[in-house]
Parts: sequence; C-alpha cells; structure tokens
Amino acid sequence: MNDSSGSGAAHPARFALVISAIGVVFGDIGTSPLYALRECFNPVHGLKTTPDNVYGIVSLIIWTVTLIVCLKYLTFVVRADNRGEGGILALISLVGSKLKSRTGKAAALISVLGIIGASLLYSDGILTPSMTVLSALEGLKLVTPIFTPYIVPLALVVLVTLFAFQFRGTEKVGRLFGPIIIVWFVVIGALGLVAIIRVPAILLALNPW
Repeated sequence: MNDSSGSGAAHPARFALVISAIGVVFGDIGTSPLYALRECFNPVHGLKTTPDNVYGIVSLIIWTVTLIVCLKYLTFVVRADNRGEGGILALISLVGSKLKSRTGKAAALISVLGIIGASLLYSDGILTPSMTVLSALEGLKLVTPIFTPYIVPLALVVLVTLFAFQFRGTEKVGRLFGPIIIVWFVVIGALGLVAIIRVPAILLALNPW
C-alpha cells in the first residue's frame, strides 16, 4: 500500500521534471530551426538552393540534432548536475570545493577549463537568445511591413524579460517555458508533416551519406 502511494506521488514529480527538461534542454534545440536553415542559404555564403544542397543541409541538421540529443544530452549532460542545477556554472561551483585538495598543474588545468567553459556559456547565452528572438519576431514582417520598425524594440523587451526571470533558477524557468516549447514542437511538427506529404523526397535527407 505504501509502495503504490509513493509511486503515485512520484508521477507528478516526474511529469514536472519532463516539462522542465523540455523547456530548458530541448527548448534551445527546438528553436534553432528559426535561424539555422535560413542562415545556411544566406546569399553571403554563396550556397544555391538546389535540391542536392537542400538535402545535404537538412541531413546535416537532422544528424547533428540526433547526435546532440541522444549522445551529448541523454548520455552525459543529464547525469551531470549540482543539487538539481545543471550547466557549466553549476559544475564549476561543484569542482571548486574539490580544488582545495589539489595543487599545481591539476588545479591550474581545472581552473582553465572552468574559465573556458564559462566563457563559452556567456557567449552562447548572449548570441543564441538574441538570434532566436530576432528570428521569431522577424516573421512579423511576413504579415505586414508595418512591424519592421518595432522588431528590435520588441526583441529587447522580450530578452530583458527573459533574463530578468532567469535568476529564479533552471527548474522554475523550465517549468514556465516547457508548455510553450511543447506547443512550439507540435506546431513545427505539424507543419513539417504537411511539407513531407507535399514533397516526400525530402526523406532522402535521413541518409547521412
């Protein structure tokens, strides 16, 4: 009786954890199509939108996302946490307590790796949200050019709001954005299914060669 009660109580907690993971981990990956595919065919790069190039780029995106999710996140990242908090800063704070017992080259190496990791985090934290929010809001121009002057101010408002909420921690941010990301996945999944039905040959991109 106690076991079944404990198991029943665990289900809501696991569900909340899944929602949080979707909002934090997969939210970053799921919003990347907003700008990744478009940037690949930016005229600056000189890559023409031929069928072979489209298949190749889509294949690269499919396999990159697959490897990042299955190998990087599910195998390594989700197992590395500090009291439920993830990311390089949480791991640096965890390593910091271990540095006291280390001296010389080992301590220097760990410190340098921590600094490099934190630097990459800060650069990614600045670039990725800006690209994602701007790319999303630029879609307003497709509705009407009237929105063009307001895209950058709206992006600033959204970004300031997001960063202002960030201090509450990964778990709360994940629970807030989890349902939003789920809706986003359903929408892009439905749009993708419609596109596949129209042009089934795109499934050739599943072949990594």
